[in-house]
Amino acid sequence: MLSIVSTPIGNLGDITLRALETLKTCDAIVCEDTRVTGQLLKLLNLPKKTLISCHGYSDEGKVAMILERLKSGQHLVLVSDAGTPGISDPGYAIVSRARENNIPMQAIPGPAAFLAALSASGLPINQFVYLGFLPLKKGRQTLLKTFIEEERTIVFYESVHRIEKTLKELAEVLKEQPERPVVIARELTKMHEMVVVTTVEKLPTVAESIVKKGEFVVVVGATR
Repeated sequence: MLSIVSTPIGNLGDITLRALETLKTCDAIVCEDTRVTGQLLKLLNLPKKTLISCHGYSDEGKVAMILERLKSGQHLVLVSDAGTPGISDPGYAIVSRARENNIPMQAIPGPAAFLAALSASGLPINQFVYLGFLPLKKGRQTLLKTFIEEERTIVFYESVHRIEKTLKELAEVLKEQPERPVVIARELTKMHEMVVVTTVEKLPTVAESIVKKGEFVVVVGATR
């Protein structure tokens, strides 16, 4: 059995009872960073578990080893460093291979930063486009230009190191739509949670003044 378990993105109170029970009773946990997951288990007062690292740099041999454990009947849990596995981490590789091998699976839902940002944005989210992290170079400007005509709300992640540059690029690409709404969320569910509601026209000023700490979620309103 493979259990795909969502973990808190900040506030430990967001862990579900079902997630706690699954983490407590599983045979081992597949995670991105064993230090992060080990600390989470400690903070949640859960028993120590065998932790198997599987991240973006892991080779096929690691995935094959995890599959062998699953085939032998072990109950493994898949987690990311924070939030829902498979959104911005390599978890999909394990899930897809498990599906191919008819491994029983269950998804235990919970927090996701982009969903939290969408729900707090005040923008229409009956339809939206999720883009993960924007490309660093190739295709970046082409993608940003598609925002001009996008009729759905757009949401994407950005790192602390690139948030200022990205907001300024966004302001330049959408300069003909100065009143278009933009919401920038940082440190969601944590002590220093921040949600800034602004417009394209004000983005350059916001980009320079925003606190550069943590990971960001940017929500761009649809073309009207």
